[in-house]
Amino acid sequence: MTQKLLLSLAKKYDTPLYVYDSGKISAQYKRITTAFSSVASLRINYAVKALSNINILKVFKQLNSGLDTVSIQEVQLGLKAGFDPNDIIFTPNGVSLEEIEQAKDLGVQINIDNISILEQFGQKHPKTPVCIRINPHIMAGGNSKISVGHIDSKFGISIHQLPHIHRVVENTGMLINGIHMHTGSDIYDVDAFLRATEILFNAAETFKDLAYIDFGSGFKVPYKEGDIETDIEELGKKLSKRFNEFCKDFGRDLTLMFEPGKFLVSEAGKFLVNVNVVKQTTSTVFAGVDTGMNHLIRPMFYDAYHHIENISNPKGKERFYSVVGYICETDTLGANRRINEISEGDILSFSNAGAYCFSMASNYNSRYRPAEVLIHKGKDYLIRKRETIDDILRNQEQLTL
Repeated sequence: MTQKLLLSLAKKYDTPLYVYDSGKISAQYKRITTAFSSVASLRINYAVKALSNINILKVFKQLNSGLDTVSIQEVQLGLKAGFDPNDIIFTPNGVSLEEIEQAKDLGVQINIDNISILEQFGQKHPKTPVCIRINPHIMAGGNSKISVGHIDSKFGISIHQLPHIHRVVENTGMLINGIHMHTGSDIYDVDAFLRATEILFNAAETFKDLAYIDFGSGFKVPYKEGDIETDIEELGKKLSKRFNEFCKDFGRDLTLMFEPGKFLVSEAGKFLVNVNVVKQTTSTVFAGVDTGMNHLIRPMFYDAYHHIENISNPKGKERFYSVVGYICETDTLGANRRINEISEGDILSFSNAGAYCFSMASNYNSRYRPAEVLIHKGKDYLIRKRETIDDILRNQEQLTL
């Protein structure tokens, strides 16, 4: 997406505005499928939580992707987008048995991550195939909040509880057709990821009715020039070889599954904002914009970095700015950034805005959530209208006091 195109979209649809490029999504999807092309059966399940607009899901449907879902609402979105239930896996955490049964009734693949629910589900529905999420106790991920495979994580059943799992399976007669792990997000150490896969391979050997092994995802994408990222090609080469060897020893071909979200959509997104005010203090120049942590919480929540460009003045002299939001909090979106000179009314563009950006947006301070636009095959489409005061009030019951 060129700066000229982005400026025209900001003028056409106003700001703040999320813009997504389906071409980049397709390229990332092709990249991962190519990296694992030597595997007989590969399944990529897009992690809906990263960006859940139904039109984005339809893009993945066209790519022949499956879906990874973590709530019954995401399951319902996937079905409304046209996905077959067999192409949706449901991997919740800490939900009720009733919600898991809802997903079962919709016909999707169930993935269970705790002994209690596994036993209850097996007693009631022993004929429904179930995947088990294993916690490999491997620390991986770029931030403690997104490292989910370590020993103190709430996610998954400890690998040390494998005998307990087998007792539950034997006592209930349930069918385990898949085994799964997810160590965390922003993984750049391929070898650390491969060590975790060995734990999963060892566990998989003990389940004789498996149809697939799901290795999660969390692949890192670059956030700035020269940034490290997951070498998906190296991982594809090494893990494919090991997986094919495992299938040979296992006695049949299994499906290798991944559930990437950020890897597929992060770089496809731009977030466009307007500069409301430039404010000089004794030590800092602030660029105050028409957004904040209500629309882009990752910098505050994860210390995430999003590259910021002044697309209104791309050749201007570079100066240092702290880009801040309009929320009644210290919502610094970028501190002491070198950006081409900013004036009030300029349009700034945030990169890597496709994953966990709009999907984590809120109405904090009673602000409206932004509009979303999709660039698909050279055309721009409004895929989410900008909110109004009616949206804020829609589900509020107004009393006469």
